[in-house]
Parts: sequence; structure tokens; C-alpha cells
Amino acid sequence: MPHEYVLEPFYAGKRSRIEYERALNPQQLAAVTSPHGPALVIAGAGSGKTRTLTYRVAFLLEQGIPPDRLLLLTFTNKAAREMMQRVEQLLGRLPGALWGGTFHAIGHRILRLHGERLGYKSGFSILDREDSRQLLSACIREVVPQGGRKRFPKSEVLSEVFSLAANLQLELSAVLSRFFDYLLEFQDFVEKVHQLYEERKRSTQVMDFDDLLVLWLKLLKEHPDVCDYWQRRFLCILVDEYQDINGVQSALIDLLAARHRSLMVVGDDAQSIYGWRGADFRNILEFPQRYPDARIFKIETNYRSTPEILELANAVIRANQHQFPKVLVAVRPSGPRPILLACADETQQAAFIAQRVTELRDAGTPLERMAVLYRAHHHALELQLELTRRQVPFTITSGLRFWEQAHMKDVTAYLRLVVNPSDPVAFQRVVQMLPGIGPRGAEKLWAIFRQSSSPVTAAHPPHGAAPDNATVSARLRECRAAVPTKSQPAWGGLIAMVSQLEQPELRRQPGEMIRAVLQAGYDEYLKTTYPNYRSRREDLEQLAAFANQFEDVLEFLAQTALLTNVEAEEDRPGYPESGCLRLSTVHQAKGLEFDVVFVIMLCDGMFPLARALADEGGAEEERRLFYVAVTRARNELYLTYPLLARTRGTAEIPWRQPSRFLQEIPKELLAEWTLRTSTWPG
Repeated sequence: MPHEYVLEPFYAGKRSRIEYERALNPQQLAAVTSPHGPALVIAGAGSGKTRTLTYRVAFLLEQGIPPDRLLLLTFTNKAAREMMQRVEQLLGRLPGALWGGTFHAIGHRILRLHGERLGYKSGFSILDREDSRQLLSACIREVVPQGGRKRFPKSEVLSEVFSLAANLQLELSAVLSRFFDYLLEFQDFVEKVHQLYEERKRSTQVMDFDDLLVLWLKLLKEHPDVCDYWQRRFLCILVDEYQDINGVQSALIDLLAARHRSLMVVGDDAQSIYGWRGADFRNILEFPQRYPDARIFKIETNYRSTPEILELANAVIRANQHQFPKVLVAVRPSGPRPILLACADETQQAAFIAQRVTELRDAGTPLERMAVLYRAHHHALELQLELTRRQVPFTITSGLRFWEQAHMKDVTAYLRLVVNPSDPVAFQRVVQMLPGIGPRGAEKLWAIFRQSSSPVTAAHPPHGAAPDNATVSARLRECRAAVPTKSQPAWGGLIAMVSQLEQPELRRQPGEMIRAVLQAGYDEYLKTTYPNYRSRREDLEQLAAFANQFEDVLEFLAQTALLTNVEAEEDRPGYPESGCLRLSTVHQAKGLEFDVVFVIMLCDGMFPLARALADEGGAEEERRLFYVAVTRARNELYLTYPLLARTRGTAEIPWRQPSRFLQEIPKELLAEWTLRTSTWPG
């Protein structure tokens, strides 16, 4: 065996042009200038994590590490670009050879160089999400008998199943049991589709997004010479947002760092909130066990929030058992205590927020510096209505706008068709949910439906009248002869559903109409069409509760149309987000900050979410999510919850319990407000 001579990197020492002691606080400085070896940096909220990581890159480069021997792994391209720009500003030059980017981007570069080891030529293609779904759809058609495809999960659902299996490194059976138990009856066919999908990717020289990680790991594990090359290549490795990595990413990092062991990971275990998509916060908690000689640095100086907000944040996270204990310390001057407010119901909660936001705007806080945060999209239903009524401009960053989501448009399409048989958009949306009917077929059926001999129903009958809505189901019966054979059973189900929705009693209960649509078959459609079935089903249950406050279905549809039209206007090109109040789920708000934050719907079962509490470790992840919410606030923080649930026409009073997280906060850290409804003078 030849003797191995270790060539250490050369440290220039005095060439530094950056005054690190002046630019960094003592905690940041200790992390940035730490010697080589494994290091864990626990960077609390608002503590300058990006600044620390950027200065660490600059420090290593100034110490003589060649740029192409340094690897920086991030979760977004934006984060990588921002760090490279800051390094360029610090050094006065851009380290162009530095390997910096997302895990997937780095995996792509390495697989281009060594893909032939796995049977891939260097010119392999990468499937985007739509490409992947099209290939999956073709595999489904080949594997699943035609008669069984109606109920079989769509490609969008299988894509999510396969992705979780890949990133969690689990068998498909385990993923189905844990996340998609309502699809277990299809397990045999799901496994056959997966096998064919993998074979097709290899035979056609394509990879999907998950392959960029999974095959990168496979390459390093199965080809020691390739692994050895990259272990020698990267003298230093830095990882951002380490609390969000999954099992594949953790294994990749440990493999690459195995030789030089100069690894610095930066993150905050208290902000690990993506367990539902495969992130495993145990990776950061167990880092000291995997690297017993690791140095641990805590950066607890917070530059964002007032002392009062940070005292509350420290109290919020204290109840978690699995964490690195830390105490955020403010550098900013004192401000008002966070405010706790119990509202009578969601309508009063919405009225309070709309009024308070207006007062704060008039007092000088711009709307764009304020945010309303919530656990789930449907929690902002009442608030959207109230802000629209008061003409307070708002923008939503929690995914698609509530009314524009597919499952919302699907269900309201049934209701629209029942009250207005002349609505072509509603008709075609409804019939295209049936198997075997596409856009062209829907147009042909619409032409027959609109020319039916049954009389046209008045779209807006007098209040209390029972219109002759039987014409809708009668027209559907007249169309039946033109419906494809394989769609006939589903068409019969549609007629039965519409006949039920036409009943005058039901038309006065729009929430019950929504539940009837779910029970008559839409629930099954949800399961096989959308990967996040449970959250969409929850949305629709809340929509039904929301709808029952209206006198009839026409009033409900009018209000939803009002909101949808306002949203469409705001979506026009050039519509400014400045001057708009921000509405967002907490997940979408991570990494952002606002002068004023309202956290709403703080009731047990809503925040924390009941569904999340059913999972192991779910309560602690929900508490971390609450911690992320409160640490978004700079100056003022409002915590609100409704005492009563949405209801109409019932003798039972549905009381809500305040969130268990609120009960964990010492009372002296909160200023409790009460509401009094003003009366008009005279």
C-alpha cells in the first residue's frame, strides 16, 4: 500500500481585506472563523443566518481555499444567488468556480459527468412536473385495465406517492400506509405502475426531479472511485437550512464530507416545519451524535423583533422536548406587549382585523408591512369577505387564491349549474369530471343540453319561491343518449346528484348542498385526483360551514363571485403588491418579516391542526410552526381566536377551545384585549 501524504490547504492569514470583528457580533464571529472540522450553527430567527454563512464563505476563500474546492448547498436558487452576490461585494470579485446551488442543481452537474455509470448518457433529459405526469399517465393506461381506471389514482397523486417514497427512502407500501391509507386497495397496481415508470425513464434516458438526488446518492454508494473523487474534491462543505433536509440529502452530505470532515451546517431546529413533505428534523438534532467532535455554535442575538415579542417566542418553544435550547435576545428597544384577543366568532375576528389594520395604516404603518398569518388556507375565508367589503386591498401568498383552487371551482360548479342551467362554464366543468369526457366531448354535450326541450329555469327566482329546477336533471336525461358508453354509469350518478340538489329545501342550505356533492361522489373524485386529499377535504368542510351562514345558494354564490372577481382584478398584469395587506399561511411566510403580524384562528384543532396532531411528533412540529409565526413580527403582534364556530339553525352552541399553545404562554407576557361593539348615536 502506498503511503498517503496529506496536502493541507495553504492559509494566507494576513491577506484578509474584511474586518470580521467589526462586521459580526461575537457569536457570529466565532462561527465564521472556526477551524476546520464538523460544525453545527444553530441560528435563531432573525439572528443573521445568511450573513453568517456568507461571511464564512468569504473567510474560507480568504484563507486560501480554492473556489472550486468549496461546496455550498442551499434549498433555493434565490438563496444561492443572494449569497454569491454578497460574497462578491465582500471580496470585490465573484468566485465563479465555486460550487454553489441547490441540492438538485449540484446533483444534476455530477450526474452529467458520471451518468454513464448508471446507464445514462450525458445528454439525458430532465422531466418537469408536467412531463413526469404525462409519462405516469401513459404507464397507468398500460398497466391498469380500462374498467378499473375510473377509480384508480391519477398521475398527480402517484407522482406525490413516488416522490415521498424516493425522498424518505421508504417502500411504496410504507408510504401508502403512512400517508395515503385510503389508496391501499390499489397497492398492487400502484407498485406495477411504479416499476414500469422506472423502466420507461431508463429506456428513454430521462430523469425526474427526484432522480437528481436519488441517483446521485446511488452513484456515490455503488461506485467508490467516483465517491472518492468528490470526497477529495470538496475541501469544505457548507449547508444552509439544514433543519429542512430529508434522508437522501443527509446521506449525501455525510458521504461527501467523510474524508476531509470540514462540514458546517447552519439551521434552526425550532423552525423545522416541513415534515409533511419529507424533511426530518432529527437530522439536525442528531448531528452531534453523527459527528461527536462537532463544534456547536448558537447565534441568539435577534435583530428583528422587540424584547416583548422575543420573550413570548422563547416561551412558545420552551415546551418542546426535542430541541437545542436557546434564548433569543433582542438588540432593539422595548415595544408593546403582544396582544391576545378572544372574539365572539369568525365574523367579529375579521371585523377587528380589518378595523385595526385600517387604524394602523392611518397611523403610518404601510399595508405591505402588515401580515395576517394562519395555519390553513380556509381560515381566512371570513377575513377575505370583510376586507373586500371595506375596500382594504390585500394580496394572498398562501398558494392559489382560495376561490381559484380546483376543488373549490369544482364544487361550486355543481351549485352554479343547478341555479343557472344556462351557464356553459359550470356545465362543462362538471361533465369533464366524469370519466371518458374531455373538452371536445363536453362542448358537444353542451350544445345538446342548451337546446333541450325542457323549459329554461329562471336564474334568480323570487325569494322563497321554489323554481322549477327539475329542468336541469331533465335536460341531463335528454343528453344521455349522446354520452359515451363508458361514461353512462357516471352520467346516471350526475343526474341523481343534480336531482337531489334541485330540492327547494336544500337550496336554502348551501352548506348542505356542498356536503351532498361530497357524499354523492366528489369525495371519491378528490381521493384519486389530488395528492393532498385530506387538506382539500378539510377546505370543503370549512366551505360548507361558511356557506351555511347565507340564506340561500344564490346569496352564497353571489358572495363567492364578488371575491373571485376582486381576485381576478388583482391578478391583472402590473397589479401592485405594494399597498396591500399580506394574507398568508405560516409555511409561506417563513423567511419573511413584517412590522405588524396578526396570527388568527388560534383554536385547538385549527392551530394546532387536528390532522397534524394525529402524527408522531405532530404536536411539536405545530408548536414550531407557531414559533415561526410569532417571530415574523418586528413591532406589534396580535393573537386572536373565535369563541364560537360557524353555525346556523342549530340549538347547540359550538364552543371553541383556545389553542393549547396560548395556554403555555405566561399571562404577564400578554396584553389581553376585549371587544365592545359600538352603537350608532341617537
